This record gives sequence, C-alpha cells and structure tokens, in this order.
Amino acid sequence: MLPTNDDSLPGYRSLVLMLTSVVLFAVNTLLIRAVALHAPAADGWLASLFRGGVGLAVVFALYGNGRGLQPERLFASKLVALRGIIGGIAIIIYYVTIVKLGAARAVILNLTYPVFGTLIAACWLKEKISRRAICWMLAGLGGLAVFLSDDGKLLKPSAYDLLALLGAATAGWVVVIIRKLRHEEHPATIYASQALYSLAIASPTVVKLPQIPSMAWLGLIIAAIVVSHAQLVMTRAYQTMSVAKGSSIQMLLPLVTGIGGFFFFGERFHTIEILGATLTLLATWRVVVAK
Repeated sequence: MLPTNDDSLPGYRSLVLMLTSVVLFAVNTLLIRAVALHAPAADGWLASLFRGGVGLAVVFALYGNGRGLQPERLFASKLVALRGIIGGIAIIIYYVTIVKLGAARAVILNLTYPVFGTLIAACWLKEKISRRAICWMLAGLGGLAVFLSDDGKLLKPSAYDLLALLGAATAGWVVVIIRKLRHEEHPATIYASQALYSLAIASPTVVKLPQIPSMAWLGLIIAAIVVSHAQLVMTRAYQTMSVAKGSSIQMLLPLVTGIGGFFFFGERFHTIEILGATLTLLATWRVVVAK
C-alpha cells in the first residue's frame, strides 16, 4: 500500500528515485557492454569521452543560466577540480573493465568502493571506524578472494581484476571528496566537474571516432544520456535520503546488472564464486550502514 500522509511521501519518493537510478546505471552498463561487443573499437575510453561530452550538455541544459551550475568553480576550486580528475580516471577504469571483464564482474568489483571510501575517510577526515566495520571489511576481502578465484582454486586475479579494484579505490576517494564538497558546492557543479574532466582525459581517443559505425555512435550517446540522468536522479534522491541508506540501495546494482548480463550476454559464474561475491556485497553493505 502506498504511503498517503505528507511526512512519508518524501521518503517514498526518494526510495523510488534511488531505485530508478539503480536501473538506469544497470542499463548504461549493459549498453556499453553491447556496443563494445558489436563494435570493438568502441572501448572504455570512447565510452568515457561520450559520457563526458553528453553529460556536460545535459547538466548545462538542466542547471545552466543561473539555475545552480557555476562553471567558474570547475577551475577556481582545487577540490572541485580534484573531484573531476579522480572521478574521470575512475570512470575510464570502470568502462575499460566492463569491456574486458564483463558487466557483472566489473560491477561487483567496483562496488567494493564503500570499503575503500571508509578507509580513506578514516585517514583523511579522521572518521572513526568501529571494530565491527573492520571485521566486515576483512570478511569482504575474503569473499573477494573467493570471487576472483577460478572455481575455488588458487587465487589468480587477472590484471583487469586488479585494475577494477584500483578503480574502486579511486571511486571511494571520490565519495570522500564529495562528502567534503556537499555543503560548499551545488550538486550540478560537482557533477559537471566529473563530466568535464572525463571528457578532457579521454579526449585523445577522438581520433578513433571515424572507426566506429553509426549504430555504435547512437548506442554510446544513449548510454551517456542514461547515465547522466542516473547521476542526477541519484543526487536528487540524496536530498532526503541518508548516504548510508542510499549506498545500501545501490548495492542492488550488481544483481540487476547480473540478471541483464545473464539474459543478454550469457555471463555465468560458478556457485562458489557467487557465494564469494555475495559475502563481499553483504560485507560492503554492513560497512555502509554501520554507525
């Protein structure tokens, strides 16, 4: 039954918005995977290029002309610029690993970022970490070791597995930076910094654009529009939802992406790998929701 009183409506709307963002992020990931399979030249770098360019167009259209976006802050604030540069690197790593590892595996590895964010916040922002959180982190690392194994055999992570973990670490750093910026900058400015620097970092790949077919162009543009709206919807949801609760809902992303990868790309995992991934996601969720 839907809530009908005024007090419950904001919470219900934020829940719907956050779940919508999960679906949109999953659709973006699957679209990038599909485009890369049909046009190998459309790699993670080009996906980042389109995401940056289209993302800037979307944010200027929605928040430009005095509606919140402050373009001058993209260069005047060192922390905003740092958020954009690190975020741009994280996005490129994310898309490269989607192409190389598959949608579900890349997403699961990327979603270890709250653990890295917690550790970085403890060192940089001096936030305290409970013993329970530390125990869950260790459990998550154990689950990750099982997930990266070959059907329970000796751990043999590939270079792209390690790259995905590096991407998760940079994403965790970005979350900490956003936490510092949330009371100082408009969300549109924070998002625009990511789009701008993603575009700048991936700009050398513009020479590859003539190599991709028109359908790949269309797919990358649609994927960029989808992920731009996913970011904006998620930002709106966080206006009335705590970071802990929102992050825990985002943990549904690998499930949605995994279902899509199963049906559209035939991606499979061994039972023990699924158990390891489940433990890692459970541990990450417990770290996120811990006080």
